[in-house]
Amino acid sequence: MLCIETNFFIYKCEQYGIIIKSSLRGVNAMNKGVFITFEGNDGSGKTTISKLTYEKLKDMGYPVVYTREPGGIDIAEQIRSVILDPKNTAMDARCEALLYAASRRQHLVEKVLPGIGEGKIVLCDRFVDSSLVYQGIARGIGIEEVYAINQFAIEGHLPDATIFLSVDFETGLSRVHSRGNQDRLDNESMEFHKMVAEGYEIIKERFHERMHVIDANNDIETVLQHTVDCVLEIIKDHV
Repeated sequence: MLCIETNFFIYKCEQYGIIIKSSLRGVNAMNKGVFITFEGNDGSGKTTISKLTYEKLKDMGYPVVYTREPGGIDIAEQIRSVILDPKNTAMDARCEALLYAASRRQHLVEKVLPGIGEGKIVLCDRFVDSSLVYQGIARGIGIEEVYAINQFAIEGHLPDATIFLSVDFETGLSRVHSRGNQDRLDNESMEFHKMVAEGYEIIKERFHERMHVIDANNDIETVLQHTVDCVLEIIKDHV
């Protein structure tokens, strides 16, 4: 429900019983920015759901920014093209981990932190959890070793909350194989993808206080609704 009051409008979210008051320029009731990341097993629909969640929040008038890793800004997108190029099969595991961390650093200081500083909701498709799983566990470098690399890069800036889209291993892998333009990691072995799934279970437990698990086996409309509901609760806790 949207009502105009002189130079203010009231947006009422009946589902949560929240009334947010802001100027006509948009919903500016955020006292501070919120950093929410999206993680998930291979084929969980993480990218699709995170983008649709962004669109929903934007339509509701929230000050929201959408971004992704690796990438999100020009330098990081250039690094992304190197990391994911299917031709780069000779890439060493530690080189891969360092490239992700380098991309993450530039993305953090150029896009994520400025957005948070402006009081915006920053939604990011992947962050440090992905590196801990893919390079730390699946590549066998070690969680602590990869975490140390990334602590240097992010200087303690972890997400306020993480939406974890959980899908059955077989369902997720089927989705991966059915999509076109597979990248270098999509083309990894079955054993690699199994280690990724097992790795996420470890990371979910390690960072359980910020993990919000969504069942991604359902149809896209149901998953999206559950995700948006969860994100609104997270926002409510941070305003």
